[in-house]
Amino acid sequence: MRAKLSVVIPTLNAASALPACLSALMAGVETGLIRELVISDGGSQDATMAIAEEAGAVQVSGPPSRGGQLRRGAGAAGGDWLLFLHADSQLPDGWSDAVEAQMAAGRPACFRLKFDARGMAPALVAGWANLRSRLFGLPYGDQGLLISRADYDAIGGFPDIPLMEDVAIVRKLKGRLVMLPLAITTGADRYRRDGWMRRGLRNLILLLRYLAGAAPEQLARRY
Repeated sequence: MRAKLSVVIPTLNAASALPACLSALMAGVETGLIRELVISDGGSQDATMAIAEEAGAVQVSGPPSRGGQLRRGAGAAGGDWLLFLHADSQLPDGWSDAVEAQMAAGRPACFRLKFDARGMAPALVAGWANLRSRLFGLPYGDQGLLISRADYDAIGGFPDIPLMEDVAIVRKLKGRLVMLPLAITTGADRYRRDGWMRRGLRNLILLLRYLAGAAPEQLARRY
């Protein structure tokens, strides 16, 4: 019997971060959990696709739009369950057992969030993300999303939009999403560049505008 889990990663010039992301997946390969890895690329000009080929990934390409890339990646995946990850995120020790147990339970899930940075600001931003996820069921894509193929198809999958595709799909899960006790580590480059509080506030404003009906294409220009 083939393994049930397909891992889908959207990429765009992700050569610097992708190897660490893939390395963390090895626990699932060693236990036989992962059926396949799908890299859905948006036109990388660096070594991203060479890294994907070396890893034996199924490769999909198309226009750069995270929602569209995730949608195409899911379309190429053959597993009964899908795990969507960002290329700059690394799964924690023990993730394979946690995901396998969650698959047996039959409910979609995300991870807690932490950043590859230390200090008060990273802790506050991650703390808000985890609180938002727990209270409102609104994780972002950098927390990973585990969802069955049946659920994914039933809610229509990821919309082909450039931003807020993660919020769009989890809202359709209508409170069924479980937060796993393990924390995924995601890259903090944007926060380091823009400032932790400024970037965090900007993300919150974009979320509120999206929930109020603003077009994702318009929001993407502000992102």
